[in-house]
Amino acid sequence: MTRARAPGKVVISGAYSVLHGAPAIVSAVARFATVDTERKASIVTEEVKAALAREQAPPWFDATELREGVRKLGLGSSAAVLVASLFALERARGGPETDSELRQKVFELALVAHRRAQGGGSGVDVAASTFGGTLGYRLERAGPRVEAVTFPKGLEIEIWTCPESASTGALLEAVRKLGANAPQQHDQLLEAQALAAERALSALLAQDQTVFIEALREQHRALFELGDAAGVPIVTPALAELLPLSEAEAGAILPAGAGGGDLALFVGKAPSSALLRGKLERGGHSLLRAELSAPGVASL
Repeated sequence: MTRARAPGKVVISGAYSVLHGAPAIVSAVARFATVDTERKASIVTEEVKAALAREQAPPWFDATELREGVRKLGLGSSAAVLVASLFALERARGGPETDSELRQKVFELALVAHRRAQGGGSGVDVAASTFGGTLGYRLERAGPRVEAVTFPKGLEIEIWTCPESASTGALLEAVRKLGANAPQQHDQLLEAQALAAERALSALLAQDQTVFIEALREQHRALFELGDAAGVPIVTPALAELLPLSEAEAGAILPAGAGGGDLALFVGKAPSSALLRGKLERGGHSLLRAELSAPGVASL
């Protein structure tokens, strides 16, 4: 086999606090990066460069499903390309590993390369692209702990593209500066986010829709306050304005992952109303058609 594909991701819970030991919830999205080791690469990502020896030829890739023209969507295309590339190259060598064993090997290799290229990071997007499904992800001293989880039956999760593109690096840097300049405030704000992230994972494990949605609302508020203190719009003004309406619909609206734009989520016991959808669309948001809990990296 010379071809492989890996899914993108959406981080639903635990942004920022995952870097400090709180759990994140991430789901693989049924939009994929595809690679082919027999085709010459026209572009090589920094993450793939960091993973390969100088003499190794990087594979060709296509990540258009994870982008919108030249714009990134925040679906973790760099991690998906890296994971698919390593999986295809390892499989092309003809090793004896099962797919499960190879995924674990690829995850460990990709995690190191992705952090090296990006100067750090939790690796939650690498885990989603590698293992697929929906995952609880926590950084521990011995390394990441990854567990498969499922959404409560009947829970509705909508992914919306935002009119703004976000720079995750710039957002993380602003929060880091807050930690340097006002450490007590920084720690208090991250603690609120961490507690809500813990509550979200517990609710998911208990299959409790109501508490899960409440925990996401708490994260909206915690992220808004964190961004306000750091001087960056982690929760965009449009999403902040729509929180009361989402609550009136027994749902939650919040940024996906680091926020600042790219993607937003509506999570509820029923789809968003025509009123809420209309407000999102008039604000330049678009509903993204993509199934969650997609399968992980695999040969084609």
